[in-house]
Amino acid sequence: MLFIVALIAAVAAFFIYKNAKKYNIKAQATFSFIGMIVAIVIAFAQCFTVIPAGFAGVIDMFGSVSDNTLKPGVNFVNPIANVVKFDTRKQELKESMNVPSKEGLSIDLELSLIFRLSMDKVNEIYKTAGDYEEYLQKIVTPNFRSVVRGVTTKYEAKALYTAEREKLESEIKTKLAEVPEMKEAIVLSTPLRQITLPIGLKNAIEEKLKSEQESQRMQFILEKERQEADRKRIEAKGISDFQTIVSQGLSDQILRWKGIEATEKLANSQNSKVIVIGSGKDGLPIILGNQ
Repeated sequence: MLFIVALIAAVAAFFIYKNAKKYNIKAQATFSFIGMIVAIVIAFAQCFTVIPAGFAGVIDMFGSVSDNTLKPGVNFVNPIANVVKFDTRKQELKESMNVPSKEGLSIDLELSLIFRLSMDKVNEIYKTAGDYEEYLQKIVTPNFRSVVRGVTTKYEAKALYTAEREKLESEIKTKLAEVPEMKEAIVLSTPLRQITLPIGLKNAIEEKLKSEQESQRMQFILEKERQEADRKRIEAKGISDFQTIVSQGLSDQILRWKGIEATEKLANSQNSKVIVIGSGKDGLPIILGNQ
C-alpha cells in the first residue's frame, strides 16, 4: 500500500514540477522536485524487506501465499505484496490443567511446552491456521492439552512423585511430535513445573514413601551388622589358626636353642651382668645384671 501511495505522490510531484518549470515558478519547482525524489526513494525501498534474525517471512499476494519462505536478512519482494513475519526462536507455552490419573483421581498440573517453528514450514502455518497467535490458539494449545490428558491416564498419581515423572515428560514429548497437525512445530521439551494432589492422597503417598525409606534404612543397618559379624568370625578364625600353627611348631629343643642364642647375645653386650650357668629352668643360664 505504501508503495502505491509513494508512486502516486511521485507522479503528482512530477506534474507539479513540470508545471512550475513551464511558468518559471522556481520555489514550487524546487519543492516539487525534492518531493518527487523522496517519493521515488520510498517506493523503491518497498521492493526490499528485512527479516530479523530468528524470524521467517511469508509472502501474501492478495490471498495467494508463496511456497517459499523469506530467510533472515534483506530480501527482494514484490512491493505490493504483504509480508507476514513468524518468530522461529524457542517459545514457551505455559499451561495449568486438571488431568486424570490411572486411578481416576484428579490432579492439578502446571507444565510448559518448549518448542520452535520450522523455518521452512511457516507458509503452511499461515495457509492452514493464520498468524502465530492463531496457530497457537487453534493447533498447539488444544493438542497439547489432549496429549497430556491422554498420557497421564497411564500413570498412577504416585508416579508424579517418583522417578517415573521423567518418563511421563518423555512420553508427552514423543506423543506431541507424532501429532500430524503439529508437524510444523519442533517439540524440544515438556517440563513439569508443579504438581498438586488431593490432600489425603498426598499424605498417604508421603507416608508410604517414608515407610519404604525406613525399611530400606533398616535393611542397610542389618546388612552392615551381618558384615561386621562375618568380619569378627574371620578375625577369630585367623587368630585360632595362628595359635594352632605356633603351638604345633614349637618344641622343648627349639625353646632351649632360642634360650642359648639369647644368652650369647646378652653375654656379648656391654652391660654389666652376672650369669649363673645351669641354674635356670631347663638348664638355661640365669642372668643377673644392673640394667
